Amino acid sequence: MAVATLETAFWDLQAKAANLPLWVLIGGERTQHPVGISIGIQKSIEATIEQAAKYIDEGYKRLKFKIKPGWDLKLMRALRTKFPEMPLTVDANSAYKLTDARVFEGLDELALDYIEQPLAYDDLIDHRKLQAMINTPICLDESIHSAEDARKGLEMDSGRVINIKLARVRGLLMARQTHDVAYSFGAPVWCGGMLELGIGRATNLHLSSLKGFSLPGDTSSASRYWEEDIVTNKLEAINGMQSIPQGAGLGVELNHDLIEKLTVRKEVFTP
Repeated sequence: MAVATLETAFWDLQAKAANLPLWVLIGGERTQHPVGISIGIQKSIEATIEQAAKYIDEGYKRLKFKIKPGWDLKLMRALRTKFPEMPLTVDANSAYKLTDARVFEGLDELALDYIEQPLAYDDLIDHRKLQAMINTPICLDESIHSAEDARKGLEMDSGRVINIKLARVRGLLMARQTHDVAYSFGAPVWCGGMLELGIGRATNLHLSSLKGFSLPGDTSSASRYWEEDIVTNKLEAINGMQSIPQGAGLGVELNHDLIEKLTVRKEVFTP
């Protein structure tokens, strides 16, 4: 994450020096990107359905639900019955083992867009075995730390979709290389989120401008998480679409007043 932070600052400076938006500098092809929403484990299925309906009304293009053993098939069957046409996905965060294959065979009947990281992050072999059992694409998330990880996973058919998290792959350069590998396999990618503030959120949006990001990402409205942001730009989804900032560099302006208010200690380093 620290490497990604420093590298993002470099890309921002380079794009500003060229007076270009970052998405142009990295070879992006769009100025808007569809976004989805991630819904955590709620107190009940009814509460989950209520949350889902709210976000559908707000225009989000894809709903992702966290699952775990005992909170999976019954939940998703209820959601699919309630929302028969809505793109739905699940995220297991490595909570299952291959011996839980019956759960995924059940999920396979629900026309999900993909099943995200069902098994351990370092177990591409069992992911390959599971993918052979089901038609629903497996999306590799925690397994992907580099372009080489993506190549191995796709070549083995351990998954057919890639989630690229910029912080986990250590910055934009590796994120773009990972995208390029997936694109060469014809595998769709999307941009995962990690509760970023405005700078990180804007960087994710610029990354999502690349042509291979064909699935809605996790870059939902910043106001879902933060009452105030460290940038003055309003990075809000409108009808499920996020606009990619168009100013030079990242295209966002720091909220200096808020940063000053929140600062606990300062240190100045000079050559």
